[in-house]
Amino acid sequence: MSNFQFDSPWWFIAFLLIPILIYFKVKKNKKVPTVGFPNASIYKSENSFLNLLPWFYFINKLIVISCIIIALARPQIVSISQQVKDKNGIEIMLSIDVSLSMLSRDLLPDRLSVLKEVAEKFILNRPMDKIGIVTYAAEGLTKVPPTSDKNILISSIEKIQTGELEQGTAIGMGLVTCINHLKDSDVKSKIIILMTDGENNSGAIDPLLAADIAKEKNIKVYTIGIGTNGMAQMPVATDPFSGELIYQNVEVNIDENLLKDIATKTGGKYFRATSESELSDIYKTIDKLEKSKIEDLKIYDYQEKYSIFVLIAFALFIMELITKLFIFKTVF
Repeated sequence: MSNFQFDSPWWFIAFLLIPILIYFKVKKNKKVPTVGFPNASIYKSENSFLNLLPWFYFINKLIVISCIIIALARPQIVSISQQVKDKNGIEIMLSIDVSLSMLSRDLLPDRLSVLKEVAEKFILNRPMDKIGIVTYAAEGLTKVPPTSDKNILISSIEKIQTGELEQGTAIGMGLVTCINHLKDSDVKSKIIILMTDGENNSGAIDPLLAADIAKEKNIKVYTIGIGTNGMAQMPVATDPFSGELIYQNVEVNIDENLLKDIATKTGGKYFRATSESELSDIYKTIDKLEKSKIEDLKIYDYQEKYSIFVLIAFALFIMELITKLFIFKTVF
């Protein structure tokens, strides 16, 4: 954004001199001045151009004075650029369960689709934070290390699907993979949001041991259990002929005690999302709890323009001087 301004506008008071100078000039100009060329005799009629020269020089002086006043007022073009600085510093890792059960249809169209949609909105609402993405099933996989590039994050979220990893639910592996990205960071706040719809049944790392490591590294873990209470349509097999998933009503089992323990150990919170709206509200709650402290910086770039008016004043002064010395000899 650019603005034109005068740094010292009070110099414009000097313009009050202009009407005063005009008044005294008119009052004094009662006689026709005597004007002559070098080595020449000129007829000085009342309407002669030469008789207008004093007025020409007077107007020229007024213009010179005006230019000097404007130059003293310091005309400037101010370019203002805005920078936003994150004073608090937050890095967030999203740990997303991609086991086959995440395709259950108790959340429509399925748990994973709803999770991805809500996670995208959360990412877009955190413009200053570095965010990374880890998926896990029986093992953990880094999809995106912590980055502030929201386009990469959204693109990666959209591509997440089940079947990429060996089946199972290794909550400890999902946690440890995130911890590895945050443990050496020097930011003030390090957050993991871990989402699962089941119970820990695989992986080489115990989830509570991973929680202890997170606590030691000052990493806060928010845990989210995804799925309705009771029964849900879950994929249990694949049709050998069509390749389509076969769904059955299965009891929803989420190890809430484990998720609560992980959150409590690390200073986070446990949430249960049984619908898309609840999951969305959970993310909004986390967003409020872990708010970045943003400092708005404005950078001003000043381009001085007074030199233009100084040059105009100087050129007009020199022009008058040359005409008086070398072209006209004016006698007043």
